[in-house]
Amino acid sequence: MKGLYLVVPLAPLAGAIVAGLLGRLVGRTGAHLVTILGVAVSLVASILVFQDVRAGHTFNGPVYTWLLSGDVRMEVGFLIDTLTATMMLVVTSVSLMVHIYTIGYMADDPGYQRFFSYISLFTFAMLMLVMSNNFLQLFFGWEAVGLVSYLLIGFWYTRPTAIFANLKAFLVNRVGDFGFILGIGLVLAHFGSLDYATVFQAAPSKANAVVNLWGDSQWSLLTVACILLFVGAMGKSAQFPLHVWLPDSMEGPTPISALIHAATMVTAGIFMVARMSPLFELSETALSVVIVIGAITALFMGFLGVVQNDIKRVVAYSTLSQLGYMTVALGASAYPVAIFHLMTHAFFKALLFLAAGSVIIGMHHDQDIRRMGGLRRYMPITWITSLVGSLALIGTPFLSGFYSKDSIIEAVAASHVPGAGFAHFAVLAGVFVTAFYSFRMYFLVFHGKERFPAHGAGHGDHGHDDHGHGHGGTPHESPWVVTLPLVMLAIPSLIIGHLAIGPMLFGDYFSGVIHISEAHEAMAHLREHFHGATAMSLHALSTAPFWLAAAGVALAWWFYLKRPDIPAAIAARARPLHTLLLNKYYFDELYNAVFAGGSRLLGRFLWRVGDVAIIDGLFVNGAARTIGWFSTIVRKFQSGLIYHYAFTMIIGVFVLLTIWFVRT
Repeated sequence: MKGLYLVVPLAPLAGAIVAGLLGRLVGRTGAHLVTILGVAVSLVASILVFQDVRAGHTFNGPVYTWLLSGDVRMEVGFLIDTLTATMMLVVTSVSLMVHIYTIGYMADDPGYQRFFSYISLFTFAMLMLVMSNNFLQLFFGWEAVGLVSYLLIGFWYTRPTAIFANLKAFLVNRVGDFGFILGIGLVLAHFGSLDYATVFQAAPSKANAVVNLWGDSQWSLLTVACILLFVGAMGKSAQFPLHVWLPDSMEGPTPISALIHAATMVTAGIFMVARMSPLFELSETALSVVIVIGAITALFMGFLGVVQNDIKRVVAYSTLSQLGYMTVALGASAYPVAIFHLMTHAFFKALLFLAAGSVIIGMHHDQDIRRMGGLRRYMPITWITSLVGSLALIGTPFLSGFYSKDSIIEAVAASHVPGAGFAHFAVLAGVFVTAFYSFRMYFLVFHGKERFPAHGAGHGDHGHDDHGHGHGGTPHESPWVVTLPLVMLAIPSLIIGHLAIGPMLFGDYFSGVIHISEAHEAMAHLREHFHGATAMSLHALSTAPFWLAAAGVALAWWFYLKRPDIPAAIAARARPLHTLLLNKYYFDELYNAVFAGGSRLLGRFLWRVGDVAIIDGLFVNGAARTIGWFSTIVRKFQSGLIYHYAFTMIIGVFVLLTIWFVRT
């Protein structure tokens, strides 16, 4: 099977190379055919690997030794188990849908081949990340997805906002990645290995180990290592306070919003923490940090979605909030629930992003939901699939999002990790907030009166109008290459939760893969109260999350379809709060003033003192002045008069004789 394991990441890589380096030769059709074929081969191979893993055949071993340093082997290796196989299926299936969708969405873009090359390269990087069996390869995949996301966010490089957004994403992720590599370095220093199995096996013996970070203060080794690793996850998975890059990344084309910022890259941090469960289970402090950070992200990022008017940004803040839910599950030691929500969320959030892109195409590249309305008549397929995605997102019973989201709420309620009480409040309140902003967008886009210009025409250039105000014209349904992926993603959004909850959460699916300490009882509590998927959905009709979600939908319907004057009145009355939300809690301004401004001040100081005063003033100009001063003195002895030279020779002889007499 090792050959099949290699096919999974290398097939998309081959497609990326052909489309990227030979794009002009193979043309637009060749570029999308070769990349779609590569991802399709990868998906088929992933399905075969999944079936093999379910039959009980796992793999953990090296594929290639890259470097030997003392006793440390740095290798490329694969760990193929149920967690890996699940991630492989999610990545390849969503990626395939995005590749097909891109044919329609990027049809008029001059960078067509380049875009296909990038998204195929991203698929390769993500697969290398999830298939790794050691920290070195994990870090390679981690950085590679960061690099490709930088290229994709700034894909339209002639637009200043896109360049600012990709630079922001790159820099914020560097902060997280700095913590991540420090955590990996700490693991290597104290465990002497980068191999997962070796580190996990030795972890219990290090449970009481301490490190001196500064002075004589001692810190738990595993707590420090886990928190540093989680800092990496905070950057990649956009957790507070490293969340600021993700909304701005909507500057990239919509297909990458679905691929990177819904289904794959932002979930890398969630996957990593779940993979590191043997380490995190040994540190209550680290779990507490995880659950509190996740709770803050889940609730407060949801609030921001309420005031957004850009259709993609509403979905982006929804992604931030749902990543917070997954992080909360990790902190409650409900790792299988976090992975389960990762999987269900990948399908319905990719669906919502691609549906948003379909609306943008139909609206001639206008993204402002205040200029939409009544699109149900013009875009029936986009409308019904958006409804499925929105219902799944808010946790409607029987849909996939319900099973995973409700399980997170129950797991947090059963957790006793410090901070679990606040987290439970946050995820419960988040249910109402999510339902409200999701259906605010849904009602404003698809129902109510039509608010778009009735006349005018013109399709814009995809390369420049994705964030434009459009050109008017009657909305229209998108081509089949756009609507087919919507339908294909709507199917798992409806049924995958019902089918998978039993084996994934309460069977032996993650047995031996995810480690949960007996002291953390969240999963045991869920198992005790689970009586089947159908019974769970029926029981939910009488629980608080269901009625909170229903209240959110009802309020959105009342505010935006029946009484649109009320939201405007509330915004006017609560102007300071509304301004705070519109300015995203002023995090961008804070970071610009403190970190960017501080860096500029430091740079200016180093320029004035180091460069101008010391290097130029002292060394360069100072040396020149010293030599000039010395030259003016020496020049006086070079007069050209013979008696001056004779006098100088006599003085020189006198000085030499004096020195000789003194020494003897």
